[in-house]
Amino acid sequence: MIGKLSEGILDSFLETIPIEFSVLDHNDQVIAWNRHKTRIFKRPDSVLGKNVRDCHPKKSINKVEQIIQEMKSQRRDKARFWIDLPTEKSNKKRKVLIEYFAIRNEKGQYLGCMEASRDITDILAISGEKRLID
Repeated sequence: MIGKLSEGILDSFLETIPIEFSVLDHNDQVIAWNRHKTRIFKRPDSVLGKNVRDCHPKKSINKVEQIIQEMKSQRRDKARFWIDLPTEKSNKKRKVLIEYFAIRNEKGQYLGCMEASRDITDILAISGEKRLID
């Protein structure tokens, strides 16, 4: 990163970006996530420090584990998939993009993984062009 952000600005930035994320360390432990009020995948504070395998539905654990192992072995740097997820308030489905990114140091060593999710339903509906301050 170019430049430095104070801790206050960094914390606010991480809560402002339009993506919810969770961070794992190199031992697959959940070490952080941002707390959007509109979070798609809500987590209780008790998840901190738990193994990521204990935080996913059983039907997806094998795929999560595969992604992480491929990142650790440097065969993969990212994974992208999307699902149709019903909303809490209605049965209307929203398109959710989920991405995993390997976190590596400058030497390429695996430090952990970031899982980033975003509701892209409204983005998929964009057409034409809109200029600033239109």
